[in-house]
Amino acid sequence: MKVKFSFLILSFTLIFSSCKKEMGCIDPTAYNYNPDAQVDDGSCIATVLGCLESNAINYNSDANVSDESCLYSFNLAQGVWNITPDCDEIEIPLIGTVSLNDQLPETIEVMGQEDSTLYIEIDDISINGQVDYSGNVTVEEQTISLDFGMGFPTDVLVEGNGVVYSDNTGNMNLTYSFEIPIIGTQTIDCSIEMNK
Repeated sequence: MKVKFSFLILSFTLIFSSCKKEMGCIDPTAYNYNPDAQVDDGSCIATVLGCLESNAINYNSDANVSDESCLYSFNLAQGVWNITPDCDEIEIPLIGTVSLNDQLPETIEVMGQEDSTLYIEIDDISINGQVDYSGNVTVEEQTISLDFGMGFPTDVLVEGNGVVYSDNTGNMNLTYSFEIPIIGTQTIDCSIEMNK
């Protein structure tokens, strides 16, 4: 009798345990799909493709699956850019109107180092800058030598900022300040549209 009773309890245990179904997400397109689940427990999380790298310019905080689309501002900034300068003109007595638009080349080359330092090559002149993860470019005040078409080079303080929007568009705003003997300090502001 004890054997029959033990067999009966064991049979009921097996029957009830075999009826238990695993809970989980049963949507195969969901981020947390559970192929072993037999009953949907409402826990499914939609799959969102995007860039998962927080230091990328196109980081998507909602993404949970990488689509390998990450773009890094440091890499985007580098290369040869066509430029369209829009610089202030200044009037210098005895010399006339000086326009930096006429002195700037049609293209500039931007090179870099892995520490986010950029070298902006304008003709034979290199201006140093930094780019952050969001594409913002900062040019700290530095001295360069420019010939404004007056026949002699002039020491010029340059500083500015800009932004790299994508792999083929950006903007730089540079301020050039320089001293001309007898005339005094002159300042030229330039907004330079950049595209590839």
